[in-house]
Amino acid sequence: MNTKVIYLAGGCFWGTEHFIKQIQGVISTETGFANGHTEHPTYKEVYTDTTGYAETVKVEYDADVADLRFLLELYFKAIDPTSLNKQGEDEGTRYRTGIYYTDCGDLPIIQQVFNEVAQQYDRPLAVEVLPLSNYYAADEYHQDYLDKHPDGYCHLSPALFEFARKARRK
Repeated sequence: MNTKVIYLAGGCFWGTEHFIKQIQGVISTETGFANGHTEHPTYKEVYTDTTGYAETVKVEYDADVADLRFLLELYFKAIDPTSLNKQGEDEGTRYRTGIYYTDCGDLPIIQQVFNEVAQQYDRPLAVEVLPLSNYYAADEYHQDYLDKHPDGYCHLSPALFEFARKARRK
């Protein structure tokens, strides 16, 4: 198995995680907080929008089944990439969109997909592309939230989950 990791922020991490975990080749997901300026933030602290963190999903995947390009193409279908600090009804810097990488070798692929998506819009994309500076897992309550609470709040359409489940790399 060719295991790799990428960190994706797509608004509320409950829906983002549920969307991503449907994709064939994704080994595991974990909700957490990325690229802030405090240590060991709690959800309540992040919710104040004073910590600098984005709600983020750590994605471990088998790059032989779902390569980074494929994951990013699907990720961009689940967000509004032109919306700054807002996805669905969720607003605040914690809900910003971002692609955070740990392997510099991933940057050319990230930039290529980013640029291809940008061509589809007449406004600039509001998706951060940055190296991961820090990450803290959210507490258990937020892990696999929509599996535990199928009727729980989500800004994503159930049709998107089905789309992700059926998607296959070309």
